[in-house]
Amino acid sequence: MQLLEMHNLMIEQLHAEQVGTLLPELVALLRDAVDSGASIGFLPPLGVAEADAYWRDVAAAIQSRTRILLAARDEQGIAGSVQVDLAQKPNASHRAEIVKLLVHRRARRQGLGRALLTEAESAAHAAGRSLLVLDTRRGDVAEQLYRGQGYIEAGSIPHYVRNADGDLEDTVIFYRLLAPV
Repeated sequence: MQLLEMHNLMIEQLHAEQVGTLLPELVALLRDAVDSGASIGFLPPLGVAEADAYWRDVAAAIQSRTRILLAARDEQGIAGSVQVDLAQKPNASHRAEIVKLLVHRRARRQGLGRALLTEAESAAHAAGRSLLVLDTRRGDVAEQLYRGQGYIEAGSIPHYVRNADGDLEDTVIFYRLLAPV
């Protein structure tokens, strides 16, 4: 758990039961991200029921120990989150995927995305993972964040995601090697 003193934010790993308790805040975070144009698998407008179902699936993955969820809280509630999806195949037990790095609009441009990513890396390493992969839409602010945090571009896939206007956009795939476990 990390406390970001300068922003009065605390990052902690959530358990499956906590997801249920914090469901309204998590739903609001996801909807805020989608409404503000984040390319995270959903298109606006994202309904409450769809966002609720998504977080319930995340809780089930946490319960089955295939997913780690980190959340940052401030005085107003959950300000951001990130997930580490732990690969389950026998030949992939050394890797994980960083998914759904979300920062609420009220907390952006203050270093929270960077802090969440750093905590996700630590959690992945503690879970025995030494290779992280992730992807983002080409041109997204997240692309700059990942490059700045030492992620290496492995390549891109054209026309990978559809945006809210229906246009197809490229995605960039990144990786980062952590210290051997």
